[in-house]
Amino acid sequence: MADKKIKCVADLVRTLKADRFEGSGSVWYRGHSDHSWKLESGYERLKKPPKEISLVNEFRQNANFLLDKHTPKNDFDWLFLMQHYGVPTRLLDWSESPLVALYFAVESETRGAKNKDGALWVLDPGKLNTNTNAKKDPYIPAFEEGEYMDDFETIKIDSGSSAGLMPIAAIATRNNPRIQAQLGTFTISRSKTPIEDVGDKSHVHKYVIPKDSKPIIAEELKLLGLGKFQIFPELASIGEKIKESYK
Repeated sequence: MADKKIKCVADLVRTLKADRFEGSGSVWYRGHSDHSWKLESGYERLKKPPKEISLVNEFRQNANFLLDKHTPKNDFDWLFLMQHYGVPTRLLDWSESPLVALYFAVESETRGAKNKDGALWVLDPGKLNTNTNAKKDPYIPAFEEGEYMDDFETIKIDSGSSAGLMPIAAIATRNNPRIQAQLGTFTISRSKTPIEDVGDKSHVHKYVIPKDSKPIIAEELKLLGLGKFQIFPELASIGEKIKESYK
């Protein structure tokens, strides 16, 4: 069956109402500005990935001097910080807001995707966890819950002791303005299997956003008060917003 198309915000609302996951609690969203991209983490896309601890140590070596009171407490905290600053990790960002995900799907500056159709992915995280984690239940753990998350720690990944374990959806503390503004959540991977190919694939939906509809949706999101500053509440975004208003 062909992927449904979203050409405006109203289409998004109608589609989400029609395609609700049966019995679902939480629903997460992710936007891709190129519809051909798979649900793979940055680390999984590396052609020759190093040991994860090598990436963590290199980042930590140079970052420690710049950190203040928010020094990471464990390897997961370091992965969150690395993800925040664009270092490839096993994390994949999701949002509890479909509008936030839609913003990223129509954002035209991302990795040369200006003339590509976008995609909106919709995930039932509980159903994903039923398909993938060792306990086979719909519970969505926090990263601090060792009972669920120990096998996803860097030391287990690099040793190969948890080989073959599929991705899991988990909740992280929203300890910076960006992740709070984006209502951020995460999946974390252990294998090379894209999330859309796990199990019976019933945990995820994909909708295509035609490239010609991207400017229309971007303008609608702006009318709804969702622009770059709302997504990235940082000083640079304020400067861009002011500059844009005087063009």
